[in-house]
Formats: sequence, C-alpha cells, structure tokens
Amino acid sequence: MTKLKVTPVRSATSRGKKQQGTIRALGLKRLGHTVVHEDKPEIRGMIRAVGHLLEVEETD
Repeated sequence: MTKLKVTPVRSATSRGKKQQGTIRALGLKRLGHTVVHEDKPEIRGMIRAVGHLLEVEETD
C-alpha cells in the first residue's frame, strides 16, 4: 500500500482552531517534522483541508 510523507512548511498558529486541530491530528508538531501515514481516505481528507500548509510526498 502507498504511504504518504507529510511535512508542514507553513505555520498553523495564525489559522483557526479547526486547522490547528487537523495539523495535530495528523501527528505534526513543528515545522519540518515529517510523519508517514497509510494512504487512506480519512488521511487524504485531512491533508486536503490543510494542504496549503503542507508538503505531501507519496512513497511505496
């Protein structure tokens, strides 16, 4: 199954509580911190909601 490497490149501090919560739910703690998730519809939805703050890369 494909995996997604997610890295925040812009801060979420000046964003709303909902976007900050989505960043936390993805397991991201600070700029440059990378996490790997399975490619699931739930994860894709969270990434779509805050995609302007993230860098996403597909891996095998």
